[in-house]
Amino acid sequence: MKRAVRHAVKPYPIRDLPDGRRLELPGRGTTYITESGPADAPTVFLLHGVSTSGILGWYPAIPALNSDFHVVTIDQRWHGRGIRSSEFTLVDCADDVAAVADRLGVDQFTAAGFSMGGGIAQLAWQRHRDRVAGLVLCSTGPYFSSIDPDRLASEQRISKALKVIDKMMPTPSDATLDDWQGNHLKWGIAQMTSTRLGDQGTFATAMSHFDSRPWLAEIDVPTAVVVSTRDKVVQPERQQLLVDGIPGAQRFDVDGGHACCVLGAEAFVPELSKAVHAVASLKSVS
Repeated sequence: MKRAVRHAVKPYPIRDLPDGRRLELPGRGTTYITESGPADAPTVFLLHGVSTSGILGWYPAIPALNSDFHVVTIDQRWHGRGIRSSEFTLVDCADDVAAVADRLGVDQFTAAGFSMGGGIAQLAWQRHRDRVAGLVLCSTGPYFSSIDPDRLASEQRISKALKVIDKMMPTPSDATLDDWQGNHLKWGIAQMTSTRLGDQGTFATAMSHFDSRPWLAEIDVPTAVVVSTRDKVVQPERQQLLVDGIPGAQRFDVDGGHACCVLGAEAFVPELSKAVHAVASLKSVS
């Protein structure tokens, strides 16, 4: 809580963010992406966590990566300005990633995912093995907490209560969502409220169906695991299961909690950069 308050008062600097655009994915719907960095550099897809947006979850990391990489963020479906579909599944999100790559003319890419995005990254590899050349898995594991029925029921109860708040919250305009150079707190709140709070139960249900433990050992691409060592949502021991289960996986430690991609960005971004460069270097050697 102290970190959250401190971040609201003095947030991590918002700088040098790329313009975004809506992108039609044939047969799937319209999503929202940002794209920056050299077009001919190795591509990194940054896949955000639950109940946020691509730009909000990754804004500290984008300027640190896009000098060396072609960096793409995506608003996952039901998040931000992502696809609105009748159902939400992580499998669909993983297939959306491949569909964005198709539209951008990207043959292969590194999938870097934070929390829920880490599960989506793993599924992107499982379902599109010819496309995913490397994985960077941050503050995530081979399964999520809502796999426990009691935890899932609790999250669904909370979600039901939050639906009341959604009805009172205005939908932020594109102009507000894109104005990162203006009032930073206003921009951050707009990004947060662009995903409906009451959908958390649906997200929790979708995440409860994810379990990569049966096929972790099959992952055959360079992989880095960025472990948030003070994480109380995805405990470090669960993150370590990825290191132990994926052949050759490298571990990078961040002294931070589960929201370290933003609230602990000073520690997170350097380790993320090391992880992405390590995976890209191994990929180039292979």
